[in-house]
Amino acid sequence: MHYVYMLKCADGTYYTGWTTDIEKRLRTHNEGEGAKYTRSRRPVELVYSEQFEDKSSALKRECAIKALSRSQKEALLQSKTP
Repeated sequence: MHYVYMLKCADGTYYTGWTTDIEKRLRTHNEGEGAKYTRSRRPVELVYSEQFEDKSSALKRECAIKALSRSQKEALLQSKTP
């Protein structure tokens, strides 16, 4: 399985990514070994996720979520929880 996830960083910003193992990826981000963006914004909290059968679908959704405005991301969070 492939997952798209959204994290809320300590500074209140959002980070979106994809993975095949959400728990491991969250741990990696919080250990400072994840994306450069999240390294200085720890701790991060998982606030949203979606599951996909294939990598291609997950990457397309990740791109679509990244293109959303902050208010659109917050509306997405209101509609679904991790």
